[in-house]
Amino acid sequence: MPIPKAELHLHIEGTLEPELAFALAERNGVTLPYASVDELRAAQAFDDLQSFLDLYYACMAVLRTERDFEDLADAYLRRAAAQGVRHAEIFFDPQAHLSRGVGMDAVVDGLWRALSRSEETHGVSTRLIMCFLRDESAGSAMETLELARPYLDRITGIGLDSAEVGHPPAKFREVYEAAAALGLRRVAHAGEEGPAAYVTEALDVLGVERVDHGLRCMEDPELVERLVRERIPLTLCPLSNVRLRAVDVLEEHPLPAMLEAGLVCTVNSDDPAYFGGYAGDNFDAVRDRLGLGEDRLRELARNSFLASFLEDDEERRARYLAEVEAYEFPA
Repeated sequence: MPIPKAELHLHIEGTLEPELAFALAERNGVTLPYASVDELRAAQAFDDLQSFLDLYYACMAVLRTERDFEDLADAYLRRAAAQGVRHAEIFFDPQAHLSRGVGMDAVVDGLWRALSRSEETHGVSTRLIMCFLRDESAGSAMETLELARPYLDRITGIGLDSAEVGHPPAKFREVYEAAAALGLRRVAHAGEEGPAAYVTEALDVLGVERVDHGLRCMEDPELVERLVRERIPLTLCPLSNVRLRAVDVLEEHPLPAMLEAGLVCTVNSDDPAYFGGYAGDNFDAVRDRLGLGEDRLRELARNSFLASFLEDDEERRARYLAEVEAYEFPA
């Protein structure tokens, strides 16, 4: 069994495996722009973030009903559990569905049907985080937050994702202030393709409690010192970074240097159906190709639970942390 871990950077739409995409397309009478599962997989050779997003949104067209979102989430949780995930904080992108005429109720109710039974079925506790698309307007984000009000008993926090360059965090100051007033936790993608300054802006303007990606913080020594001092977690996605050309090869990933600097790093899968691996696969990759030993792997697993939004259930967090400390690596 893999080491117990929490997954904190996971887009549920990015878990849509080609086989499920074709099954849902048939169910819903949708024609995908690919002839087969193999052709769809072959299209996953991305040049950058935008080339991924183009494919990502094309495949998302198959998600139409509450049942589709339930099946999507259940399939992810089954895979995640097999790779040692004990707790998952799952992103979803309502604007990408609302724009296609899919209602907030179908999305949240469908996801929640799977999440609400996840502990019993898969042994995985969950949280749900609603993300805003940064290449949409701030007004659209605010409208989405208003639409989400009836569902806030099931939504733990908000995030910010999609195309980063040219869409600085400050664009969403007002919606983050509104979310904070509603008691929602706050995270944001920053410092993946965008500069280190976006990480600082996400902290100072949006008040984020975790930074998603954040690997370009290493370009700013003062920012690194701040992140270490304030214990701000970073949700890194190594295999994603390679697929989207944020780093050329995994062996050049800054994760070892980030850990050495004292940063609170976690390892996650991002969009695993597109990027070649789930949470356990990412752990295996950093072990095998970055040479991280047992102490560092245990640190990453420990960080994942410490960085999670489990303040409302400290007994559960303590139990998960005890599992990490008791874990025996295979010989």
